[in-house]
Amino acid sequence: MPAISLVPHATPIDELARLRDALGGAKLPRLFMKRDDLLSFGCGGNKVRKLQTVIAEARAAGADTLITCGGLQSNHARATAAAGAALGFRVVLVLSGEKPALPVANTRLDFLFGADVRYVPGRDARVPMMNTVADEERRAGRKPAIVPIGASTATGALGFARGIAEILAAGLKPDVIIHSSSSGGTQAGLVAGCRLFGLATKVIGVSADESEATLRTLVGDLIKEMAGRLGTRPEAIGATEIDVDDSQVGAGYGIPTPASTEALELVARREGILLDPVYTAKAMAGMIARLRAGAFLSGATVLFWHTGGQVGFFA
Repeated sequence: MPAISLVPHATPIDELARLRDALGGAKLPRLFMKRDDLLSFGCGGNKVRKLQTVIAEARAAGADTLITCGGLQSNHARATAAAGAALGFRVVLVLSGEKPALPVANTRLDFLFGADVRYVPGRDARVPMMNTVADEERRAGRKPAIVPIGASTATGALGFARGIAEILAAGLKPDVIIHSSSSGGTQAGLVAGCRLFGLATKVIGVSADESEATLRTLVGDLIKEMAGRLGTRPEAIGATEIDVDDSQVGAGYGIPTPASTEALELVARREGILLDPVYTAKAMAGMIARLRAGAFLSGATVLFWHTGGQVGFFA
């Protein structure tokens, strides 16, 4: 499908041998990590993969302005701002929260990449404000495209599905992929991608905020739309194989738990790899909990897909 190339290279796959030793050694499956935190564009992360197809779609429709939303430390907003800078789009970000007196981490990068930032009091106000901004842009003679939160559309998910080709090119066929899931696009892409590339891999999305039921619905709806785009049945690309773990949500979005803090520190001190407290630390906590519970066979291969977000650690 049409795509803009922001990252013309595969990200590394690292074996987590020292983490495995810390958790039980040879009795555990082999552990690997797909390093999308090392995507070379815009400080990396899973949103870059999705934006390559979403922005191609917007460009084909004649858009010259991208409007999207998120929290103050939204990785997606930062990646969209970077993509706009690189591709010549005006970018307007609608962020929920008070304007910071001193922008840090992602909010500082939003400004550095040249985005126009608007603030709203909460999540419910983001979509109405995006629509208002779109009307303003049209009156100014521009052609806006609204990009849903996380670029979690069928187009974005299909863009992410292409990443599975990198796994096969590396000669790896994991039994399980574990990752952080929130707006559903990454999980839908991974589930469908595994089936499209002929893998029987089980994909487990560890929720950062939503309930299992809500996230299953989000992912399922995206897979159904992807199937329609591909001219196939939803079941053929994994619609009945959506596995969501909401045991690590804790008190909610962006609020660390004792388990996620342990996971972040353990990976840092054993592997020298930085997770983020909002998404990947909770996902790693979910993987560690399953390893400790003996959920995987010792001869299996488990791949943790690092979806980035480490910029948020410095907030």
